[in-house]
Amino acid sequence: MKRVAKLMIAAVMSAGFVCTSAAATLNTMADVGAAIQSCWTPPAGAGDSSVTLSFSFKRDGTLIGPPRATAAKVAGDEKARKSFIDAAVAAVTSCTPLSLSPKLSQGIAGNVFTQQFVSPKP
Repeated sequence: MKRVAKLMIAAVMSAGFVCTSAAATLNTMADVGAAIQSCWTPPAGAGDSSVTLSFSFKRDGTLIGPPRATAAKVAGDEKARKSFIDAAVAAVTSCTPLSLSPKLSQGIAGNVFTQQFVSPKP
């Protein structure tokens, strides 16, 4: 049975932050979480919202399938909910493939990770 690893990061990133994660070699899961968070641009007017995504990587730093929302608390209507979740998924997909160190790539493949994306506080 595969060991399930969890990565929970609730960092608040300001809108407009440029994604630079794919270029740097990542050595730890904290590096992976920070790299993905650097690509996060929440939609304008997201209010007090958050979404948790679940996803897995291959050894080469690409995703195994699309990220999926496992929990969401989004202010607003269904359109706002979809926009917020789509922005979080875009953060993960736009940052991949990740450049993983050889040691990290050996242990990452197939494990399930979760990451929380939180709207900035006004």
